[in-house]
Order: sequence, then C-alpha cells, then structure tokens
Amino acid sequence: MRVVMLLFSLLLGSGVEAAQQLRLTSGEWPPFHGAELPKQGVASQIVAEAFALEGIEVRWEFLPWARAMQLATQGQRAGTALWRRNAERERLFFISDPVLDTQTHLLHRKSVEFAWQTLDDLRGLRIGATRGYYYGKAFERAESTGRLNVQRINSDEVALRQLLAGRIDLFPLSRLAASSLLARRFTSAERAQLSFHPLPLSSHSLHLLLSRRIAANAELMARFNNGLARLHENGKIARWLLEARQPLSMIPQVSPPPEQTPPAPADRTAAPDAG
Repeated sequence: MRVVMLLFSLLLGSGVEAAQQLRLTSGEWPPFHGAELPKQGVASQIVAEAFALEGIEVRWEFLPWARAMQLATQGQRAGTALWRRNAERERLFFISDPVLDTQTHLLHRKSVEFAWQTLDDLRGLRIGATRGYYYGKAFERAESTGRLNVQRINSDEVALRQLLAGRIDLFPLSRLAASSLLARRFTSAERAQLSFHPLPLSSHSLHLLLSRRIAANAELMARFNNGLARLHENGKIARWLLEARQPLSMIPQVSPPPEQTPPAPADRTAAPDAG
C-alpha cells in the first residue's frame, strides 16, 4: 500500500494525472447527436474536442430529451447539449458561447407552391409540428388561437411520412437534420418529392448547458469556451460541419420567382427546441 501511495505521489509531483472526466447528457438528433453516429455526432464531437483541448474527457449519455434536461437541471449530470438559451435556462445553467448556428426551413412537397413573409401568409396550409418541440412565442400563439392550422405529430419521421402522404402541407425542421433523416429512412424516390423553401423560418444558436448546482461548473464553462474558440480559430469546426453536410445533400431547394422572394420576415418563429 505504501508503494502504491508513493508512486501516486510521484506522478502528481511530476504533473502527470488522470484526465478529468465530465458526464454530459444529450438526445438522439442525427447528424448532430447520436449514440451510434461517428464521433457520436458532429455537435457531440465539437463539445468533446473543445473540452479535450483543456484536458477534460467527456462521457456522453444519450437519453430522451426531457430526461437529459432533467438530470442536468438537478445536477445529477454536469450538463447537457445542445440547447437554445432562454431566461429560465440562464437561471439554472451556465450557458456556453454559441456552439452551432442553425436555421429551420419549411419542407414541402414540390407540388405545393407557396410564398410567405409572415406567419399570416401560412394560413390555410396544414402545418406539421413535432410533439414536445417549442417553435417560439409567435408560432405557439398562432397555433393556440387557431390562426394557423397546426397538427402535432409524434416524431420528425412520422411528420415527414405524413408530408409525403399529403396529410400535411408544410413541416419545419433544420435542413441538416432533415437531410440526415431522409437519407437514413427514406428512398431516393421519396426524397425527390420534397423541397425546402429558401426563406428560413428561424435562425438560432445552440449552446452547451452546465448545471449551476455544481459550483465547479463556472470554471469548467470558461475552459470550454476557451477550447471552443481554439477550434473555431483553427478551422476544425467549419471542416467538421462541411463533412457532415456533404453526404446529406439529398433534396433540392426550390427558389420562388425573383418577384416572390420575400425579405426576412418580421414575425419569425423560434426554431424547434429539439436539442
């Protein structure tokens, strides 16, 4: 026992010590997060590599999104990724610098032609929305008052199948997430029927959240932001995102005629809070 303790003391004295480990939660959201994805998804890779530059090893736990958030909120896990920031989360978490910037677009069948500037332009169209996702105050208000015809659906995949079947007309989703899902679960003939409207429904940033119930997380967040900045500076994040997009260019974007191309809408919704 004395020999073991002596060796341990020598290791510490020489500056050699085991890498610090951090337990983080997330949900399944290909190609950003996923237990079976390469590097467990491009967003998971960014978070893990930013911490690795600071000598911290990340251990991911993939759970239903609500459970992932619950464990991090309670401090049973160090944190969770990736999420939009809001006032409630600022109270409960240390929130990182933006890890990713994403946009949500409206998917539609190519046979459905429409142009829009504000949410009112979508009246009369059947809009799918994934159950449990938050699409922002304006969208939620329009949905609850009946201003928009919104049908809540159990999952992104089911919504896309209903879109193909003509049961809904529009479905909002990140282009990269939609392309990944279409590539994995749908045929080329099915993909060929769909397109994105070029105008984003929303633009937002996604962040790592570290629980305020763990005092050491304040320092860990500073170290994470430092590692994240280094990844941006050396161009790795841009390269990883490009690599994630390249095999997923599965469906085209159809632009409306120039006179119909609307400016950025004033009444945009926030994006789905899927992760």
